[in-house]
Amino acid sequence: MKLSDYSCDVLIVGSGAAGLSLALRLAPSYRVMVLSKGPINEGSTFYAQGGIAAVFDQADSIESHIEDTLTAGAGLCDRDAVAFIASNARHCVQWLIDNGVTFDKHQNPPSEQPYHLTREGGHSHRRILHSADATGRAVETTLVSLALAHPNIQVLERFNAVDIITSDKAALPGPRRAVGAWLWNRQRERVETCSARSVVLATGGAAKVYQYTTNPDVASGDGIAMAWRAGCRVANLEFNQFHPTCLFHPQARNFLLSEALRGEGALLRRPDGSRFMPDFDPRGELAPRDVVARAIDYEMKRLGVDCMYLDISHKPADFIRTHFPTIYEKLLGFGLDLTREPIPVVPAAHYTCGGVMVDHQGQTDVAGLYAIGEVSYTGLHGANRLASNSLLECLVYGWSAAQALCATLDSLSAPASLPSWDESRVDDSDERVIIQHNWHELRLFMWDYVGIVRSTKRLERAQRRIQLLQAEIAEYYANFRISNNLLELRNLAAVAELIVHSALQRKESRGLHYTLDYPQALAHAQPTILTPITPR
Repeated sequence: MKLSDYSCDVLIVGSGAAGLSLALRLAPSYRVMVLSKGPINEGSTFYAQGGIAAVFDQADSIESHIEDTLTAGAGLCDRDAVAFIASNARHCVQWLIDNGVTFDKHQNPPSEQPYHLTREGGHSHRRILHSADATGRAVETTLVSLALAHPNIQVLERFNAVDIITSDKAALPGPRRAVGAWLWNRQRERVETCSARSVVLATGGAAKVYQYTTNPDVASGDGIAMAWRAGCRVANLEFNQFHPTCLFHPQARNFLLSEALRGEGALLRRPDGSRFMPDFDPRGELAPRDVVARAIDYEMKRLGVDCMYLDISHKPADFIRTHFPTIYEKLLGFGLDLTREPIPVVPAAHYTCGGVMVDHQGQTDVAGLYAIGEVSYTGLHGANRLASNSLLECLVYGWSAAQALCATLDSLSAPASLPSWDESRVDDSDERVIIQHNWHELRLFMWDYVGIVRSTKRLERAQRRIQLLQAEIAEYYANFRISNNLLELRNLAAVAELIVHSALQRKESRGLHYTLDYPQALAHAQPTILTPITPR
């Protein structure tokens, strides 16, 4: 045991919309530390294009938002959670507006509300508030500037959380609870400790487990893996959303073409120019993402081609440039003109619909440990996430977790000392190529075997490969000093195992989980819940 390197009231692991909104709500009364694996704004929030779903139009209703979410979730959403989030959407978005986030407005606004609301797949009304086509950037930059200026918020950039420290590990009396975390200081290349009254995981999803993803590199499932090792249940990890329209270009690894394009009239076409979505769903291009992604995947395989095409060139050029300036400029850099030609697209892993099980305040199975945002399973998304509900979930749980923490923190204390990290028996590794090889192997077979279309044989093949990788990673982790790549590989392999285990348990096709062996949906849907045998 030694004195902690850092101490705070609340340690928040992650610096996206969920983590920063929570930090700002807590900061007037408590000392908050925000951990960012890279630069503070390098997360999924910053790259979110579409917007935030909330009922601002008088012609819309909260009940309609609830029903659209339930429909997209293919019978697997928790209605109470959906109603909780939809009912609290407007005041949480208003909090953003009050804190300086600007959303697009009508040039000649109607009297009842000034905002330009767009519509995306699965929504029955226009209810998406947006800042052009870079809503995430507007949200993240505003929250970052507020957090960096607040005296009660300390930001640690380029730090990884290694694992949660619970009171039993720290030999503290009383019920088991989270009391801090081990941190990997990437600049000093050493493990440090942070003690806290409570710990919040806001680490985002695990899309990096797939070879092709729209997510930034930091989305490596860290929070899910840490929570599982700490003793938390996880749910519905078989439901990984593949965004239908990621740019297909050799120089663009993960550039997303927002669903708002289809909301404003963009059409999906085969290489010969013909439309295909009406053949799959009467809602056409505005069908939910799982339907559109499978349709694109099917047509690519049927025709033996590398991509399909997204076409909005029939709309006025000024309209396109005004509503989608970021996408327009980015595509011009690749020699593509959104106003004049169809754009090549393919599906890519985009969003983790399952995660760490929490209640309405973000509390996990471990006392004092919270999970909010994409890392969590709230019951909102079911078998498929409705577009623009993700940033909303971050904001609502940033608010509700803050309420719960403010009600409990004063009765808790942060330990002065925590167990130190033992590096006495490890060596420096000169075999980093092994980590890179395992990393690429994992992401490739997850794409091939656990992708948009699955089968039991493919899943079992992936399971065997993961078990071999896990043994190698455990041996490597025990004998060599850690690094960012090793930590991410360890977490990705843990999450991959949970994804495959979940997928093998679901004996049906529903939403984002489509298996050739069980192509029909069961009459009654139940979440897939995994429980760790013992904390690791």
